[in-house]
Amino acid sequence: MEAAALRNSVPPDRTAPFFGFVWAVVGLAVGVSAVSLLALPGELPRLPLAFWLMAALAVTFDARPFSPHAERRSMSVFPSICFTFAVALEWGPGPAIAVQAAAVLVSGWRMRYAPWRTIFNIAQYACALVAADAVVRLVPGDGFGGTDRLRPLDVLVAVGAAGAWLTVNHGLVATAVRLRFGGRWWTRIRQGLGFELLATGSLLLLAPVLVAAARTSPALVPMMVLPLYAVSRMARLSAEREQLARQDPLTGLANREALRVEVTEQVAVHAELAGKQAPGGQLALLLLDLDRFKHVNDALGHAVGDRLLVEVAARLTTAVRPPDVIARLGGDEFAILATRLDGVADARRVADRVVGELTDPVPLDGLPLDVGGSIGIALYPEHGADFATLMRHADVAMYDAKHRGDPVAVYAAESDHNSAERLSLLADLRRVLETGADDAGEITLYYQPQIAIATGEVVGVEALLRWRHPRRGMVDPEELIRVAEQSAVMRLLTRRVVDDVVEQLAKWSAAGLELRAAVNVSVRDLHTGEIADQIAERLARYGVPPSRIQLEMTEGALMADPRRVLATITRLDRIGVAISMDDFGTGYSSMQHLRRLPLAEVKVDRSFVLGMVADADDAAIVRSVIELAGALGLRVVAEGVEDERTWRLLHEAGCEVAQGWFFARPMPAEELVTWLSRYRPISPAARVGAGGPAPAGAERTGSGVRAGRDDGRAAPLGERAVRNGDGAAQLGERPDRPPGVAGPTIERDALAEPVEPGTPVTASGGPAKAEAAARLHPSVE
Repeated sequence: MEAAALRNSVPPDRTAPFFGFVWAVVGLAVGVSAVSLLALPGELPRLPLAFWLMAALAVTFDARPFSPHAERRSMSVFPSICFTFAVALEWGPGPAIAVQAAAVLVSGWRMRYAPWRTIFNIAQYACALVAADAVVRLVPGDGFGGTDRLRPLDVLVAVGAAGAWLTVNHGLVATAVRLRFGGRWWTRIRQGLGFELLATGSLLLLAPVLVAAARTSPALVPMMVLPLYAVSRMARLSAEREQLARQDPLTGLANREALRVEVTEQVAVHAELAGKQAPGGQLALLLLDLDRFKHVNDALGHAVGDRLLVEVAARLTTAVRPPDVIARLGGDEFAILATRLDGVADARRVADRVVGELTDPVPLDGLPLDVGGSIGIALYPEHGADFATLMRHADVAMYDAKHRGDPVAVYAAESDHNSAERLSLLADLRRVLETGADDAGEITLYYQPQIAIATGEVVGVEALLRWRHPRRGMVDPEELIRVAEQSAVMRLLTRRVVDDVVEQLAKWSAAGLELRAAVNVSVRDLHTGEIADQIAERLARYGVPPSRIQLEMTEGALMADPRRVLATITRLDRIGVAISMDDFGTGYSSMQHLRRLPLAEVKVDRSFVLGMVADADDAAIVRSVIELAGALGLRVVAEGVEDERTWRLLHEAGCEVAQGWFFARPMPAEELVTWLSRYRPISPAARVGAGGPAPAGAERTGSGVRAGRDDGRAAPLGERAVRNGDGAAQLGERPDRPPGVAGPTIERDALAEPVEPGTPVTASGGPAKAEAAARLHPSVE
């Protein structure tokens, strides 16, 4: 879109080709019209009154052209075209070019055109009039209007001449616009073609009527004012319809359709720049969503909300440089197309200017209203090569900004929960849950033991989801949960997990294993009482006591809808199902939660447990949580225990239960039974005599035992004591480790991290964690 403020500007990188074309057209016009103009002084005295009337009307009307929109002067209708084309038909191109030049000078002065633009307009019209005259000269015999009356052939000649005029004029203008602003040549040719055919074509076809009137009586010439007014009204109404189709009626900004057209054109322009490796080859689509706008509508009414939107549009116009496009997409959502960028830093600078403009409150009716917002950025070509893709990715980035509480966010693939790949993954997950389709993979549960620190006994397990996809292999559970939580598939997934866990508890009970199983639940599961009904029904069907199952929820799930979540967990508590607060300390930690909720357990997040040995602050946080939970009568579970030193520190702090790679990896139910048969409980406080069993990780020093090095590292494998005479160095695991295996990954939440048997894995917990976990991990046996 060409703004009024840019009528006389040319981008610096396009100055040479553009002005080269301009002066080439000027030279062409001089060449093709020189003969006619040189003969003009001798013709002027012989020209009739009708010519002078037409010339006067042409100059007068062009002093105020019919402009359909104040900001789109390039789409103005110049009535002089009708008169100069009639002059060309009747008296030749010389007089027509002279009158057209005078009219252009007047209109250029009125519209404050730069001299080069006025000169180019004169040249383009001269070329168009000469082309029209060439068509007229093709008529055999006496030429156009060889008789007193216009013949049907003369009308056909006039139509042909008008076609030649339109073709030359529009082609020259479209080429100049392309050289000035870029884009595809054919796109520029099509741009405005409909308006040109309707408005300018109508003026040209009035010329034969004007010629006939002039031949009848010069007094009829001024009567053409009324038809010209009708043409101007028609042009204005047509432009208004186009404007309404591409303009937001409230703010006057572009709408979605206008933005789509502009993005499509600018993508072509920037693709050309990128192909030439020229600077400014990137563009950015910024999506802005206002914060708390609904509150304004609800509290003050939609009329005030509309005024606020108009003010926001004005501020955006101030913040954004003129070549860029601002659009209102609907409601309180705006978009900005920023062009000629060199990277994400330039796009962020545009966003920062917008944020700065929206910082100050908007005073309406004496009330200052905050109008902050969240902005998402998608760049071409990194984040998309078409309007639809850029819009979707900018939308993802905008919601990412809202989620993180930042005013600006750039699109990142990991934040996109609705990519084509993830939608395909979600469809496969639904199929495997609903039908058990083999081509969608296999859903299984792994179980990680939870160990009573004081006694070393296994007191429970946490159920962790695994999905082996036929094409992707083991799907990362974090990705799986991110996909499922955004849809109704999450309820199917939770139903499947609960069914399998309760059935497995019944099987273990029949085999003499009395274990408690913990199951993670999402915010969707807790928004209704369906999960409570399901668990009660399954426990009754399999004869499993409610105390055998425990649900783990995060603080974030609670805060999503405290009233409904509290109602659900209260029902579960009445059934006898224990509730655990998972990842405590990483969400909306509140003492009020621990006091009000019917909790049985608090799980200290692994991010604190992992750093206990090396970070005094992490250790202090863990001890504080343990003391607080103990004072409230809650059991404390530490997850992410990866080395002996952490195990002992937790024991000293009074933590009751721990789980992590130091004890055992997550494993299928069948492997868990085998692991339990080999497991020998060991207490951190156990004393080791000469020749006796050493605690996990203990290092012999003569006849005594030291419980670990001062720097927190585990002792080398060759220095480890043998536990219980079975040749194992640690909690029932073999000490062998194949070459190349460094240690396990940190076991993460959300139904855990998949680790294939025999797959080399790494640990981020330092040498002790890597060494101890590698020896403990049965997958390396």
